[in-house]
Formats: sequence, structure tokens, C-alpha cells
Amino acid sequence: MNISRSEELYRTALDLMPGGVNSPVRAFGSVGRNPLFIDHAKGSRIYDVDGNAFIDYVCSWGPGILGHAHPEVVEAVQKACVDGLTFGAPTGKENRLAGLIRDFVPSMEMMRLVSSGTEATMSAIRAARGYTGRDKIIKFKGCYHGHSDGLLVQAGSAALTQSVPDSAGVPASYAMQTLVALFNDRDSVRELFENNKDQIAALIVEPVAANMGVVPPEEGFLEFLREITAENGAVLIFDEVITGFRLGIGGAQEMYGIKPDLTTFGKIVGGGMPMAVYGGKKEIMKNVAPTGKVYQAGTLSGNPIATTAGIKTLEILGDHPEIYLRIEQKAKELAEAFRLRSVKRQIPLHVNQVGSLLCAYFTDVDVKDYAGALTSDTKAYAEYFGELLEHGIYVAPSQFEAMFVSGAHSDEDIRRTIEVLTA
Repeated sequence: MNISRSEELYRTALDLMPGGVNSPVRAFGSVGRNPLFIDHAKGSRIYDVDGNAFIDYVCSWGPGILGHAHPEVVEAVQKACVDGLTFGAPTGKENRLAGLIRDFVPSMEMMRLVSSGTEATMSAIRAARGYTGRDKIIKFKGCYHGHSDGLLVQAGSAALTQSVPDSAGVPASYAMQTLVALFNDRDSVRELFENNKDQIAALIVEPVAANMGVVPPEEGFLEFLREITAENGAVLIFDEVITGFRLGIGGAQEMYGIKPDLTTFGKIVGGGMPMAVYGGKKEIMKNVAPTGKVYQAGTLSGNPIATTAGIKTLEILGDHPEIYLRIEQKAKELAEAFRLRSVKRQIPLHVNQVGSLLCAYFTDVDVKDYAGALTSDTKAYAEYFGELLEHGIYVAPSQFEAMFVSGAHSDEDIRRTIEVLTA
């Protein structure tokens, strides 16, 4: 019996890596399949090792806002590689990228370049703790901020209690410093602040929750978070690893008109290379070493290849704001197609869409929080995933991930996708 090249590679990978993958969602476990192994990508399409082409709505989980292998970005990176991959020393490119970020996002008064979103959020929380002298933080159930120990927690028997670890290997004593509130639930936040007076260093939130699908903030919710953190002397951290430079050149904070104390960026900020950033108020960031006592370091932080890709990507986005209008319009067209699918097939289907992010939940519930997201029929999602894959359309192999539209998606790509969705 002949097996595909992807299947051959997966069998080999199973002996080399846990689950045969280097990030859990790639394993396709929640959709009952084995993963595709990708050979190359260009524009709006990815190509697997068996020669199959797919219209790609994963976009490497967000950074591919310009599409894959954008020629200007690739050319810039190729030229940079000739000069060396990493120096472990300052370069002017670090200044250039940081300057662009501050121009586009004024709240980023001072920042530190790092190599991953996990590193950025972990470091931002450490900076907030060092600045306030407090230990506890608040996060929201269903919001993902990377895999550092203090953030891999879930609510206990009562959603508003201190948390227990959500992963083996995380000390319960460490996780106890993380308090869990409910997204879009003001009372849950108030109660945590009231019960932990003068103990909370920071509140971290995805301004648009994009790790339980896509869940937008209800009107006034982010404003409320800004007010209650200021009242209690806590640092407000926006995790814009996904929303940053995707919902607009100024991110979600520009879209909603909120100025956080600290922000984390990833994905797009590196133009497809390993790159992330944390920063915000100078009075907080000056506590980071070497000017302060909050230690954080990284050999590859701000390396010349990743900064080159990030600079070129942000320059293109800054010079062409019309990209955002186009990709949002295409996302709206896809969202409408999902609604039509619901009517034509007489199945429960709820769609959330913000800018170029969207998610279809197989439920009749208006998804406003993690509990709502969990009502989705994951078996129905797996069937939908398989149907699209068989028609040459690649979406996230998990119900609780976003669908991303890029500037490379053509009108024909959208038309073909709608045709499959509404058949």
C-alpha cells in the first residue's frame, strides 16, 4: 500500500519529537487526522510535500499578513544574510525597528526586542512585578499568553479563585500567584481586585481574544479594564501578539482607543522571522536591566535577520494602509458565507469577525467568552475542516484558533472559498 510523503515524514517525526511535532496544534489531533508536511509557500498558497496546493487561512498563525514569501521581504532578508546571521551585539536595525514601532504605536515609549511571544509576555509580567513590587497577576480564562509557568493556569472549581496549574511541570505554588477572571465579565474582575487589595501587579489581556477562536470585547469592557487597573495601581498589559499590526497599523489599542501601560507584540512584527517585542511606559521599562533590577536577556534578541524582515514588513504596511481595508472586507465576505452555510445546511453556526480575523463556531450560542466557545461542536468542526481540506482550502486544525486573511488572498481565492463554504 502506497502512503503519502507526509505520512512517511510523520512516522519518522513520531520517533524524533513528542507527537511528531514542534507545537501541539500542528499534530491535527483535534480534527482526527495526521498533519500535512509543507514543502513551500507563495502568496496565498501553501504546498505540501506531495505536491498539493491549498489556499491558506492559517498564515503561519498570523504573521503572514502580506502573504507567504513576499518578494520585497525575501529580498531584504537575503541581502541581510550575506552580512551575517547574528552578532550578539547592537545593530542600527534594532533602532530602526523600534523607531517604526513607536511611530505606529505611541504607547511604546521604550521597548525590548525578544524572540518569541512567550518571552515577551513573560518579560512584561516580570517588569510589571518589578515596577509595582507586587506578585499577583490577573489573566482571563481562555486567553493564551504563551507557555511560561505563571500563565499556564486554569480556573479552579470557582472561576474567580486562585488558579491551579494547567500543565504538568508547573509548580502549584507558582501558579497560585495567577488569578483568573472571565472575559467580558466586569464583576469577575472587580471581585479579584477587591479580594486582593494592593497585591495585584498587573492585568494581562488579549484585547481581542484570539486563542479561543475570535472573541471581541464587549462595548466598554476594555475601557473598564483601563480604569480599574489605574484605580488599583496595577499595570495594564495588552497582549497584542496576534492583534498587533493586524487589526490596523496601530493594533487593537488604536482600534479601541485604549492606551495600555505595557504591550507585547509578536507574529507580524518579525515579518515571519522569530521576533517579538514588549514595552510601554518609560518609567516601567527603565526598571529592566541594565538600567534596572528586572533581569531579562537573550542572545538572539534583535538579531539582524529578524529585524530586517520586521522593518520591511512594517514599512510596507505603513506605506499601504489600504491593505487593511481590503483584508477586512474579504473577512466580512467570508463571515457572510459562513452565515449562508448555516441557513442552507440548517446547522447551528455562529461567526465572530474583527478586522481580518474571524472564527466560525458550530453552535447557536452568541460566543462572548470561553464558556460560549466551549459550546461549539468540535466534531462538526473536524468534519468542516476535512471538507475544506479536500477542496484545497487550509484552515486551522483546531476549533479554538483564528482564521487569518492576508493581503495576498485574491478575489478569486475568496470566491472559491465562498463557493465551497456555501455548496
